[in-house]
Amino acid sequence: MNPMDIMQLGGRLNTFNQQHPRFGAFLREAGPDAMRVGSVLEMKVTSPEGQEYITNIKLTEEDIETLNIIRNMRGSV
Repeated sequence: MNPMDIMQLGGRLNTFNQQHPRFGAFLREAGPDAMRVGSVLEMKVTSPEGQEYITNIKLTEEDIETLNIIRNMRGSV
């Protein structure tokens, strides 16, 4: 990933955080107590037509490292 892509991603994360402040608050609340190796992270998306898409992942050590990198990029999550 080139440095410009990293800067753009950081900017997009800031915009996302401004538009969706409850998401960052949720991550802070769940934080290290809930989001650790072996925890299951589930995501559900509902389209405007009502179609639901659900998936989940069991967090690994590498997933936790990735989440920590994202938290550090955002600075506050």
